[in-house]
Amino acid sequence: MSKRVLITGSRGIAAGLATELAKSDYQIYLLGGDAEDSKSLAAQLPAVLGYEPIDLRDELAVVNGFQEAIKSLGGLDHVVSIAGGSGRAFGDGPIESISKNAWEQTLELNLTTAFLTAREAVKYFKESGGGSLTLTSSVLATSPSPEFFQTNAYAVAKGAINAMVATLSSSYLANKIRVNAVAPSLVATPMAKRAAENPEISEFTKRKQPLAPNQLPVGQVVAGYVYLIENNAVTGQVLEIDGGWSTISGI
Repeated sequence: MSKRVLITGSRGIAAGLATELAKSDYQIYLLGGDAEDSKSLAAQLPAVLGYEPIDLRDELAVVNGFQEAIKSLGGLDHVVSIAGGSGRAFGDGPIESISKNAWEQTLELNLTTAFLTAREAVKYFKESGGGSLTLTSSVLATSPSPEFFQTNAYAVAKGAINAMVATLSSSYLANKIRVNAVAPSLVATPMAKRAAENPEISEFTKRKQPLAPNQLPVGQVVAGYVYLIENNAVTGQVLEIDGGWSTISGI
């Protein structure tokens, strides 16, 4: 099995995935994320053959970053788009309170980054004979929870990623390009720190995702990415890993 993978991001789920794939002799290139995090991962994991902490919203930087990754790895077999984040700092929230600037910045961080990553992956895979692209959605795209997580721009961006999975997996099936996504609920990462430190949200989490009441361990989410990367019969799927979140209504 070919094992050359580009991962966007450098901490949280991205770091967990790189660590797990390194155990199975994958060759890894990290694109985007934090420079110090990437440097630290590369020092810990000999499987990380290169990294480039670019701004994944920058079109030219993404194009050049893919070229460097392909050069460093001698090609690509898998691309995993994980980088993204909360838009609260921009002003994301209920739609009546979101400025146009906050809307655009949240979508840039979560949807434009996925689009540019997907575009470059598909371009390369079409020429090379196929590959797998795994995106990152969120349970909030299909199972909203407005009491504590009414970040409408973020949810819309993740819903668009679900649509991207559907349309790309269909459009490029003949090119042997598989397209899937993982849609987690609250995961124990730096992004979820606000939720972890809020007693009300912690109590809510115990009721909403009872199989992972203290937030999903990163390893459980990483297992979903590994499954989608390695199972050559799977495409067009959004794999929800949510501790029960999407099965419980009224909370």
